[in-house]
Amino acid sequence: MNKNDKKDELNLPGYTIDNILQTGNWMTETYSDHLKQYALSIQQYQVLRSLRDLNGEPTDLLTLSAQMVSKNSNTTRLVEKLRLKKLISRVQNEENRRKVDITITDKGIALLEEIDTIQPQFETGVVNTLTESEIKTLNILLEKLRNK
Repeated sequence: MNKNDKKDELNLPGYTIDNILQTGNWMTETYSDHLKQYALSIQQYQVLRSLRDLNGEPTDLLTLSAQMVSKNSNTTRLVEKLRLKKLISRVQNEENRRKVDITITDKGIALLEEIDTIQPQFETGVVNTLTESEIKTLNILLEKLRNK
């Protein structure tokens, strides 16, 4: 009996879920290790990218939270850590004192530009065992699974 025959005997839905969980953990570890050289977590990187996409327009915590891949992220804590690193700024909104405007700083943009120079190489390295067709199929299947 070869390895593939053993998979056929398994509970296929359970095997699939375990496989996705293992792959998710592997991807998180791989991405985290990649970003360590910039002293960023995955969530901090996502916040910076979201802010850069706004082209200097301020946003608030609620909007940033909605854009996070991980909905369990403590956006307030993430924003504070980025502020202490001087990668973003937080300013009380002039019109609504209960609202805080968050923008990316020049230092934050410069850090993202530095990451941008090696990001394509990192991303290609992650999926280099797959063909372009397999990558497209994988994305279709993952989206289908999440969007039931």
